[in-house]
Amino acid sequence: MPIRILIADDHAVVRQGLHMFLSPDPALEIIGEASDGSQAVEMARELRPDVVLMDLMMPEMDGITATGVIRRELPETEVIALTSMLEDHTVSGAIRAGAVGYLLKDAEASELISAIKAAASGQVQLSPKAAARLMREVRTPDSPETLTERETEVLRLLALGYANKEIASSLTIGEKTVKTHVSNILSKLGVASRTQAALYAVRIGLVESL
Repeated sequence: MPIRILIADDHAVVRQGLHMFLSPDPALEIIGEASDGSQAVEMARELRPDVVLMDLMMPEMDGITATGVIRRELPETEVIALTSMLEDHTVSGAIRAGAVGYLLKDAEASELISAIKAAASGQVQLSPKAAARLMREVRTPDSPETLTERETEVLRLLALGYANKEIASSLTIGEKTVKTHVSNILSKLGVASRTQAALYAVRIGLVESL
């Protein structure tokens, strides 16, 4: 099954460019395009995409707000924030809202495709520089609900950059079970994304770095 993608950007030329970059890859399927945050939320509710490419600065409803709504209502849908400039407050706001990662709009097509595939497979991908910045900017839970031993192990592997399938193989459990564990981890930690959970794992010393 191809990865189903919703593109949300208020500039038609950007949407066309993303379409041109992504369409040749048979593993990807663009199922819709939204021109503002409100439309992105409505289309996500209707189409249930695997991944949303979300521009952060849009009319009607900004991308950060739209990301928060989508992640609350559709936890199976991952969001990648798209930004034209790397501003701390917008990027950290997107991660706090539940985006699994972010990309600059001038990223190479190969980098964009790699990020989409990683997000769809449940993989956290952040550069060391981005992780260090987010550790400062994004608050992680102070006193979360205690994780089980198995959940702690899943969190450790998630923070090490393992995809769902790799976690399943490593722990000899099903991929669906991994997803259930991840869902429970996010709920217990009170966070909206795998990336926030991974940052928490670094903070408590479960892993050295992302």
